[in-house]
Amino acid sequence: MKTETEMIAAAVGRIPSGCSILTVSHDDTSTGVLVSWVQQASFEPLSISVCLKHGRPACGLIDSAGRFLLNVLGDDPSKMFKHFGKGFALEADAFDGLTVRRTEFGPLIESCIAHLGCEVTDKLTVGDHDLYVGNVTAGGAVDDTQPYMHVRKSGLSY
Repeated sequence: MKTETEMIAAAVGRIPSGCSILTVSHDDTSTGVLVSWVQQASFEPLSISVCLKHGRPACGLIDSAGRFLLNVLGDDPSKMFKHFGKGFALEADAFDGLTVRRTEFGPLIESCIAHLGCEVTDKLTVGDHDLYVGNVTAGGAVDDTQPYMHVRKSGLSY
């Protein structure tokens, strides 16, 4: 018999989400991080929210730059999962082997199906994550390719 915590964790894990690569640049440093907690936050102004675990190298860059680029993954994310799944130190070239285009928000990964350039308007600490809210001021979609979607077995871990 499952405990109440296990039942709640299973229910939270069933909230569907996509996966994207959040990229950010500040001064001469750029990085990218795999994110799955992304959601549209408002219509006016058009805003999204994204969560990053405390201590991720990208957090300090977002705080300094005040902006980020969300690169939305298509229905076959395996290459990006393999590339970004391990994480990167700020000294590492997070984009080695990828085709990217530099933007004012961060590197745009050419193989992604959409991108959103965001100006950070709010940051809130939520437990073990930082929640960023960004006004979408730039973006585009490649075609009608469907985004990657998934659910987790448990809401207590990735």
